[in-house]
Amino acid sequence: MANLEKTYQHAGGRAVTQNRVLRNTYWLLSLSMIPTVLGAAAGMTFGIPMPGGFLGAILFLGIAFGFMWAIEKNKDSGVGVALLLGFTFFMGLMLTPLLMRTLSFANGGTLVMLAAGGTAAIFGVLASIATVSKRDFSGVAKFAFIGLVLIILASLANIFFQIPALSLTISVLAIGIFSAFILYDVQRIVNGGETNYISATLALYLDVYNIFTSLLSILGFTSGDRD
Repeated sequence: MANLEKTYQHAGGRAVTQNRVLRNTYWLLSLSMIPTVLGAAAGMTFGIPMPGGFLGAILFLGIAFGFMWAIEKNKDSGVGVALLLGFTFFMGLMLTPLLMRTLSFANGGTLVMLAAGGTAAIFGVLASIATVSKRDFSGVAKFAFIGLVLIILASLANIFFQIPALSLTISVLAIGIFSAFILYDVQRIVNGGETNYISATLALYLDVYNIFTSLLSILGFTSGDRD
């Protein structure tokens, strides 16, 4: 009887921990949108030049992975939160070219709002599914990672080829891949596979960011009005 009571206490304690991690993750994810918006606003207001081409892509990847490495190294302290918010500001800056191009359309503001709303809807639906579903989504991670590597390579190649159809295909695939990552990342928190809310926030932020940029690229390509 005593062992059964300990089992219930352990299960209850684990559920409380998982709920706290999930709650803190969603809170920090919401907070991370503020520096992202500020970074994008600064980039457009001050016309901060963004390096382009292959070297620009390599520089971006180097800085981004440097931030992610530092965040993971400091994920158990307040420094990790500060680094995460600094990273999201940087990612906001990197939105500048895409936002400037989109806002050059007559309906650019509408497209940005549609992309933001669509991203929120996708995240809300998939996060809810991952939270309540009994299905194991761990298997999608392997295929999503392979897809991620492929779209990174395709994106780097398209810097040279500049094929609009390939850009559109990459954006469509990216939405599917990062949607799969949302299912995986949220379920890891719910099942106790991820117990650090800073790491969890970083993963979900990247999912949301890439879905937003991909949606915005698709909307600009298919619905941008230059009149």
